[in-house]
Amino acid sequence: MNGVPQRGGDREPAPTHEEIQARIGKRLDDVAKILAGALVAVAGVMTLLGLSSDIVFVALNNESWPIYVASLCAILAIVCSIVALLVHPTRLGNLWETVVLILGVIFYMVALSVAVIGAAKAAGGNGRPTITDIKVDGPRSNMRLSFDVHADGVERGAGIEVYVTRVGADLSEPVDDSIDDYSSELRPNDKGVVEQRVRMPISLPPQAGGISIMALNAGDGTQDECGSHSQRGPTCARFRIP
Repeated sequence: MNGVPQRGGDREPAPTHEEIQARIGKRLDDVAKILAGALVAVAGVMTLLGLSSDIVFVALNNESWPIYVASLCAILAIVCSIVALLVHPTRLGNLWETVVLILGVIFYMVALSVAVIGAAKAAGGNGRPTITDIKVDGPRSNMRLSFDVHADGVERGAGIEVYVTRVGADLSEPVDDSIDDYSSELRPNDKGVVEQRVRMPISLPPQAGGISIMALNAGDGTQDECGSHSQRGPTCARFRIP
């Protein structure tokens, strides 16, 4: 009978093979568009971690490899996303698009991971100490020496060794057979920062020409020579006392 509705007559027709592949391709394209912002996302992570433009320039000047690797991986992720967007949505095309997007996701995750390492490495200071605000008061026979020691990114089990030595007229050789007038090992706080104000009395004999102050990373195997070319070499300050 024509007046009786047939069962299943209101069902939508089954999608064709081309329509299914087109839908899959659209979903893959959405992922590719997200990956297209990989470089912006990596830069945002670095910024959130305190990696300012000044620190980036310092890291590039020091040839910090994480910055280069993170940027390269982010660019490769963008290239993969662009290639995926250009693939035609066929069965074989969707397969290739999936492979390209998997590579893009891998590059994207590597870029984010290395960006975190690079931000921490560039902003940390690598435990290098600095000596600042040196002051000397009083006569040679009864002087008061004071100075500040600061270091960032010091490892938890490490420390900063500080030495004060009276030196001769050349400001290099000690006057007391390599005996240090002051030595200490400063430990970092929970944030890996060493901050210490050293104050000490010191007297200079007639043969002494000045004072030498050295701060270096304790037990890291670096040379303790002030002129050594090392990433974590010591910091030295020498000054003549009239």
